[in-house]
Amino acid sequence: MMIKAMINAKKIEEIAKQVTDAIPPSVKNIANDFEEKTKTVLQRKLAQLDVVTREEFDVQTQVLLKTREKLAQMEAKIAELEAKLGDKETSE
Repeated sequence: MMIKAMINAKKIEEIAKQVTDAIPPSVKNIANDFEEKTKTVLQRKLAQLDVVTREEFDVQTQVLLKTREKLAQMEAKIAELEAKLGDKETSE
């Protein structure tokens, strides 16, 4: 016989709150300070790198897709024109 264990999300939240409340304020402050300093260092280092934002990346992706579409249209048109030129040359 198998017993199914159900996870109660509310109970987990209560336990997490109890654990958090049990942490001394000085430890919480150290953790918060560490998190803030880490964020600051990461932001500074990322700013030094030559990277683009997600928004810029998405814009460039759309530009590339439109460019590829236009290129495909132009290739088809060139093939059509070459075919017409080939027909003229063979008929002459």
